[in-house]
Amino acid sequence: MARICMVICALVLFCSSSAYAQVVGSPSLSPSPAPAPAPPYVNLTDLLSVAGPFQTFLSYLVSTKVIETFQDQANNTEEGITIFVPKDDAFKSLKKPSLSNLTEDQLKSLLLFHALRHYYSLADFKNLSQLSPVSTFAGGQYTLNFTDVSGTVHIGTGWTNTKVSSSVHSTDPVAVYQVDKVLLPEAIFGTDIPPTPAPAPAPDISPAADAPAASDEAGSPRASKNASSSYRIISLGVWSQLVLAISGGLVLFL
Repeated sequence: MARICMVICALVLFCSSSAYAQVVGSPSLSPSPAPAPAPPYVNLTDLLSVAGPFQTFLSYLVSTKVIETFQDQANNTEEGITIFVPKDDAFKSLKKPSLSNLTEDQLKSLLLFHALRHYYSLADFKNLSQLSPVSTFAGGQYTLNFTDVSGTVHIGTGWTNTKVSSSVHSTDPVAVYQVDKVLLPEAIFGTDIPPTPAPAPAPDISPAADAPAASDEAGSPRASKNASSSYRIISLGVWSQLVLAISGGLVLFL
């Protein structure tokens, strides 16, 4: 009987120690970090269709399939994209040089010239202006010069000088900015840039130096002469009336 009790006690102690060892020795499992959220998908065609008067630029992007290149850069890369979009009026006012004479490859390069292979917020252009010229999506000699003037971003290409007039969309990884002119690259149109016509001078309207003042006319000899002549005319009129009255009286008397 005593042996049975000893065996039972030994089994209880053994089971207890094994359970304690399992509790103490089991490592604590920390929760795995949540995956980073994917960047929001931006449909550039839909954005440019409803965001502003960009139908001309969008039609060029679609017809040349450059929109697909921009879309892939926007949503399938970590760098993102920055696009400068001219308004429809910018194409209407573009008379010389004309885009109608460009080849298909030149037109594609011109459209790619309007984008950078990285997302830039407006605040980033202050530092980017110190790195000018900046290579564009077209690569090679297709570069842009940026200047930050009191927070306003100015863009120069040689042929074009314009500024960012508004932010259409600026959420990483896609930035779309409106510009007032079509960006024309020297790599296509050459460096023989016609000079910008000087503004017409303002008309020089100044008062005549020798124009007499009213007070001067009143005290001038001519004014005195006119006053004297008027006095003489009045005096002659009075004497004439007096003579006529006397003559009439004599006629009645006689």
